[in-house]
Order: sequence, then structure tokens, then C-alpha cells
Amino acid sequence: MTQPSPPASGVPTPVFFLAGGTGISAETLGNMLIGQFPGVPFRARKIPFITTVERAREVVAQMDAIHTDEMKPLVFSTVADEAVRAELIKTECAFIDLFGTHLDTVERVLHVNAAHNVGSVHGLGDRGRYEARMKAVDYAMEHDDAQSIKALDQADLILIAPSRCGKTPTSMYLALQQGLKVANYPLVEEDFDSHQLPAPIRPYAGKCFGLTSTAARLSQVRGERRPGSRYASLPQVTYELRRAEALYAMHRIPSVSSASMSVEEMAAVILQSMENGRR
Repeated sequence: MTQPSPPASGVPTPVFFLAGGTGISAETLGNMLIGQFPGVPFRARKIPFITTVERAREVVAQMDAIHTDEMKPLVFSTVADEAVRAELIKTECAFIDLFGTHLDTVERVLHVNAAHNVGSVHGLGDRGRYEARMKAVDYAMEHDDAQSIKALDQADLILIAPSRCGKTPTSMYLALQQGLKVANYPLVEEDFDSHQLPAPIRPYAGKCFGLTSTAARLSQVRGERRPGSRYASLPQVTYELRRAEALYAMHRIPSVSSASMSVEEMAAVILQSMENGRR
């Protein structure tokens, strides 16, 4: 079987993420796979809510319209509905079924037929889990950047860090994806002059997790918000990071650097730390 020639240098390979729901899973898994080819340019498009055979035919027509012998688009699909999936598979593009193949394996192991329910793929099949995630999101929003210090005893996790180290996106990701109630608390000038944790979170040191960064990265991020300010200056961020790291070490608070890690990667490290702490 002859393989198609690689695309001309600099020409992005089209990538489609197809889903019967929001497309978050297809996009996440697909990006994880194409991320293994850092030297190859891609042009990605997500097509969510493909719920009928008619819509599937329209999508196939759109994808096949840009298929050529020299350019074969990649298609990553998490569509659960069998009839819709059967229509999508007819595409001339390279179709990667992220759902069907693995689902068949699980069915064989469990000796149970899957429901092929779109809601189940996105967590809606378990209403209780879905509601818990929404409550966690509400909690994270209420306790973002110490806007509220009420009900900290209910927190599963308290993120602490100097400003702009990534507390908010990490909190929201853990709430939405894992259903964790996450508060985040900024370390400010007076905290760096003390060897103690800020008073509101002091009783909950066992729930705390620290974020840090590199001075260069943090200065750059702060500079985009307040260019030329002391807040963004290299000496100031260097001081804050050193004091924060000393505080973490003194109180045995685990930490991770956000300088070169994605939110997903940081969340994985935090979850592993929480699991190890429970053990």
C-alpha cells in the first residue's frame, strides 16, 4: 500500500475534531496525539454536536472537499451514535475513531453492551457527578483570589502562589474536570515578610498546594498586565518567588512550577500529590 506524500514544507495538515457533544474529549485526545509531531504544522477545526446522519453527511462532504492525493486531512472522532459514526467513517480522510474501537474492547471485557449515549461521554449520564462538578465550579468562582474566605473547611484543595502564577485557571480546570472544590489564595507583600501562612488558610495547611514559576516567565506575564511597573520587575518577582518557595518548604507544602507546564499537566501533578497524601 503506497503512503501519501508528506505535505509540502510549511503547509499545515488539516485536522478535524468531530463529536456528538461539545467536542472537548475529541479535541483533548486529538491534540495529545498530534502534539507528538512538533515539527509538523496543523490547521485544526472542531465540529461538535453531530447528532444526525444528515449532519454527518454534511460534515463528510466538507472534509472530503479538501482531501487530495497530496493532502489527506486527519479526523479524530468521539461520536458515540453508531448510525452517525457509520456515516462519518465513509470519509476519504484518515479517520481515527477514538470512541468505537476502545468501546468494543471494554464491552468484551465487561460482557455488557454500551449505551452509546452522548450524555454519558460527557458526564451527563451520571447526574449526581454532573451536579457535583457544577457546585465545584461555583465554589471555585466564589473563592477565586481570596474573594471569599468562608467555608474554607469545605475545600478539597487550596492553591497558594504569588500573583499571576496560574492559580485561577488551575482551580477552574480541577473544578470542571474533577469536581474538586478548590479555593485559591494569593500571597502578597506582607506574607513574604512573615514565616507564617496567611491567617485565613493557616488552619488548612494540609489542604494547601503551592504554585511557582521562573522569574523571567513571571516578569513577562506581569509585564503584559502592568508594563514597566515594580510589580512586573525582575527583582520584585525574584524576591516573591524565593520567599514563596521558602514558605512552602517551611510548612511542607508541595508545589509545582507553572513556567513550562500546561494547566492539564499541573492538574495531574496536583492530583497525584493529593492521592499520595491520602495514602
